Amino acid sequence: MEWWQAAILGLVEGITEYLPISSTGHLILASSLMGLDRDPDVKRAVDAFNIVIQGGAILAVALLYVKRIVQMLKGLVGKDAAGRRLLVNLFIAFLPAAILGLMLDDWIESKLFSPVPVLAALALGGVYMILTDRYHKKHEREDRTIDDLTWKQALMIGCFQVLAMWPGTSRSMMTITGGVFAGLKPREAAEFSFLLGLPTLGGACVYKLYKNMTESADAGVPNLFEQLGIMNVVIGMAVATVSAAFAVRWLVSFLNKHGLTPFGIYRLVLAAVLGGLIYAGFVTIGG
Repeated sequence: MEWWQAAILGLVEGITEYLPISSTGHLILASSLMGLDRDPDVKRAVDAFNIVIQGGAILAVALLYVKRIVQMLKGLVGKDAAGRRLLVNLFIAFLPAAILGLMLDDWIESKLFSPVPVLAALALGGVYMILTDRYHKKHEREDRTIDDLTWKQALMIGCFQVLAMWPGTSRSMMTITGGVFAGLKPREAAEFSFLLGLPTLGGACVYKLYKNMTESADAGVPNLFEQLGIMNVVIGMAVATVSAAFAVRWLVSFLNKHGLTPFGIYRLVLAAVLGGLIYAGFVTIGG
């Protein structure tokens, strides 16, 4: 991997991680178009790389929402009731994916990380977002913030997040729409989704790194740092941090004005483009 390839993947990860358009689909497309899926060993390292650089997206949210994080830390020591309630709700929302993610990770990689499931998730997700936007406009309620969420609503959002383990679905899409069904405005649902991404993406990042290191050692093959270079991982994370920060700020503003429908339409177009490239042999998924 060249440094510019690491930068491009970091840019794609940062922009798409928090947008409800599937970072997986875009990273598959970018990796294939740059020829990083031709060698099986390189592809394995790149797949792990694409998860590890999520650390940059995590850092971006941590910096942008540092006041919320401080509020939750105060709540942890009993100095902020709202902060404690938010922390508990995030923990509750995190649990379903944390438990099932460890149980189903290998099965998902072997059964669902292939063209038909990924393309189906992209296309169906597009239709789902359009329908969700229509539902929200018909059932719009009074302003409800993430501070108003109950633990049952947080659990519901967490169950929505479980569905995002299906490659191509989008964690952001499921948690944002889950928040909308819980009665949140789209921008408030997005904020809860961003904060929920801290433990969820952080856990996935650490787990994938550990898995890559141990499996590489057991098989006697280079790990992702040896295969791709430590500096490339650093570059990918740095670019992901900056691009994710811009994407998060942009998304909140965009949702206020336009809702979810444009993202649904975009997903349908992406599914068609990616499907065409797979059929033509330019892009591969899985294998």
